[in-house]
Amino acid sequence: MSLEEGKPMDHQLLAPYADVLCEWLATQEDAMIECLEDLVNTDSNSYDKEGVDAAGHLMASWLEADGIECIWHKMENSGDVLEARIDSVFDKKNPPPAVFVMGHRDTVFPKGTIETRAFSREGMTAFGPGVADMKSGLVLNCFVLKGLQHLIRHTDIGELPFPVVGLFTGDEEIGSPEGRYVIHQMVKGAKAVFNAEPGRISGNVVSARKGGASFEIKVKGKAAHSGVNHSDGASAIGALALIISELHGLTDYETGVTTNVGLISGGMSSNTVAPDATARLDLRYITQEQMSEAMASIQSIVETPRIDGVTATVKVVSAFSPFEASMSESLLMHYQQQAQSLGFSVEGEFTGGCSDAGLTSSMGVPTLCGTGPVGAKMHTDGELCLLDTFVSRTQAVAKSILLLP
Repeated sequence: MSLEEGKPMDHQLLAPYADVLCEWLATQEDAMIECLEDLVNTDSNSYDKEGVDAAGHLMASWLEADGIECIWHKMENSGDVLEARIDSVFDKKNPPPAVFVMGHRDTVFPKGTIETRAFSREGMTAFGPGVADMKSGLVLNCFVLKGLQHLIRHTDIGELPFPVVGLFTGDEEIGSPEGRYVIHQMVKGAKAVFNAEPGRISGNVVSARKGGASFEIKVKGKAAHSGVNHSDGASAIGALALIISELHGLTDYETGVTTNVGLISGGMSSNTVAPDATARLDLRYITQEQMSEAMASIQSIVETPRIDGVTATVKVVSAFSPFEASMSESLLMHYQQQAQSLGFSVEGEFTGGCSDAGLTSSMGVPTLCGTGPVGAKMHTDGELCLLDTFVSRTQAVAKSILLLP
């Protein structure tokens, strides 16, 4: 029943190999938890390139020990992107589209966090910085790759029907300013993407997400003494206040579009008309159309003159495309079938948070997110991972990949 070069195995004939794969993964729970502890205990804040890279090299050591090829894509400011490949042999000149398992190694927690709050567990619940978002998902993806490599080495499957690639970035928590370019380059035309963000506390995977963008607004006015010659000044803060009021007016809960100016700064002193002011705006949306319309409105609002002598500009700092449900429908149904065969039920769930799933789905690649172990309280000191979901959700991803039609 092995694969012959140039002759992919019939999809149905892969079922026995999926059983072998899941049986092996069922023996790996202790190893998964041990790897998770080591990874959580490696600080990897988004702005700590050394730490993010250390987390990547730890993952690479697990994969390379099983003969999985690891390739590094150097980044200037953020953690380097780790690519882990299991290639397919047929039709090397025109290889079939690859399946990707993805995740980010960076966390929101400052360097040094593990000195006071390292990995810990209470029974089958694990705690620690990034334990759910998304170091448990990274471990899951590594064991998916290790399991597929186990099939190649210890059964007569020969080779996989298509390449399977792990793509692990280092800057998602800050909007993927560098990693997004590697994702766009590599994932274009892929067969499918499984993004191992944490499974929802409901047990569901994520089948749709809002998109989001961050903007920097800069306002320039003219300084003047607020008592001696107030009329000679032009207040940047005054203009910014008017801008913020209009920006917040774009929020529409019925359509899911929200705007929030969460940071402001400016001025010199309380008795000086403010010569400058800045603000950071967060925008969330559900569709690409909403994204385009809101961005145009924001630019118009900011650049409309309001006070003589004051100018304002806006620039996009980072942006995630929305992960629309239409891009997960078929993959979700396939994943649900495999989960059911493993003894658990799962639904797709919408969330307002952004992820790199928005990047891949916007490229037309079928994508499923939240395929990591179940977690909760992400980005807080109480972040947790339910360890008893580790094996079953790893099996579900691995089986879904191997049996993809």
